[in-house]
Parts: sequence; C-alpha cells; structure tokens
Amino acid sequence: QVPLVESGGDLVQPGGSLRLSCAASGSIFDGYLISWYRQAPEKQRELVAEISSGGGIINYADSVKGRFTISRDNAKKTVYLQMNSLKPEDTAVYYCNALINVDGQYSAFLPWGQGTQVTVSS
Repeated sequence: QVPLVESGGDLVQPGGSLRLSCAASGSIFDGYLISWYRQAPEKQRELVAEISSGGGIINYADSVKGRFTISRDNAKKTVYLQMNSLKPEDTAVYYCNALINVDGQYSAFLPWGQGTQVTVSS
C-alpha cells in the first residue's frame, strides 16, 4: 500500500485552476515535512512546494510562486496544492512525498505513488 495517494489532476485550460490532494493512507504523515513534486515528459522530477509538519514553514519553486498555494489539514491527514493561473508549462504528473533530514539535507523517502496528471491545454 502506497503511504501517500495523489488525486485531483485534470485537463484544464490556460489560466484555469485545480486543487490537488495528497492523502495519507497509513501512519506516515504527522510530524513530517510534505512536498509536492512534478515530472514533465522527458524531464527530471522537480520540487514544486513543501510544507512543514505544523504548516508554519512553506517554500515554493520560483516557477510557481504567486500562483500555487500549499496547505495541510493534519486532522484529515491531507496536503493540498491549490494551483491558479495555470500555464501549459505546468503540464506534468504531480507527486507528493514525505521528507526526512539525511546529513543535513531533506530527501523524499517514501515509495513514489502513481501521481496525478495535470494537463494545461486549450
């Protein structure tokens, strides 16, 4: 069973909005930094946004600042990614993962799920 399950992807027109969800199916959630990543065809997976366990620390990739908002509901064990003003270059499979600190650097450590496809096209 995959610890985190992504959903909410869809086909949307440029300028549109989507909200992605990352739901924990097991015990891995509380106390962990959770991040959203994306991978476009023939490109490496890249970090999009991350949120600390309490929600007080949030970081975004420069390419999505001002357009995407990450949030979490610890009671529901879910992290959300609200995506506004979507662009064709946002087209990718979006994944979430939990991070741990290894030798001073945070790295994703859970098995990757199937992700959720976001396609921005007219």
